[in-house]
Amino acid sequence: MSNIIKYDSFISVCIDVGADFSFMSIALPNQTFVGKPFKILHSDLNSLSIAVSKIKEAEDLYSLESRIFLESTGIYHYPLFCYLRDKGFLVSIINPIITKNSTNINIRKVHNDKFDSKKAALVGLKPDLKVSVIPSDLVLDLRNLSREYYDLMDNRSANVNKLQGELRIVFPQYLKIFSKVTTNTSLSLLEKYSSPKGFLNASKDEVINHIRSTARFGLTYAQNKYNAIIQASNDADIFGHSISRVKSLLFFYFLEKIYKL
Repeated sequence: MSNIIKYDSFISVCIDVGADFSFMSIALPNQTFVGKPFKILHSDLNSLSIAVSKIKEAEDLYSLESRIFLESTGIYHYPLFCYLRDKGFLVSIINPIITKNSTNINIRKVHNDKFDSKKAALVGLKPDLKVSVIPSDLVLDLRNLSREYYDLMDNRSANVNKLQGELRIVFPQYLKIFSKVTTNTSLSLLEKYSSPKGFLNASKDEVINHIRSTARFGLTYAQNKYNAIIQASNDADIFGHSISRVKSLLFFYFLEKIYKL
């Protein structure tokens, strides 16, 4: 969504936002600049305070209100947006494409943060400048949570695929024993016994009790799953390839990742 910003004469303050620092330029209605571009260090409260002071000094000196424009840069512009908004300034977000596509701006074609901030400050003087609408904090939080959720699910899917790939080499018969290899019972068994030989060397009662404690489907279910696992373990001796120490470490790494996700 976007709005068109229309004001009388005002000071245009544009901040070219980076990950750790930004450059701020202040432009007057006559397209001249107040001082040089100022570098704002995000981790330095004094630097942030000086930036606020410079904007207020320009307002007092020229008896004009300021309009602050930040180029949208993923997530990096948002803390600075909130900081300046909370200081009482009118802050807007502009799409970087608008700045890059601007023509007839009297700045030589140099690509660095200082000149980019000056160019954007001149763009901010345009009476019909389109700015982005900033959603409420609740909406932004929900968006961020949604992104994190889908990112975690993508990571989980990738690790599940890797685990299944390892099992197809070492223990292909195991993949059909449970409805999903990622059920709690299946993962806990793989973590505890890790290989066909691990199952074959384990006590029958120990494995059955482990299945019962994680699956909670009763003794008959646990015994049937145990029999299927032992059959699969014996079959793996005929068709299955034992893994090296390095592969074993990778195997446990995938298990750990899936558990965490």
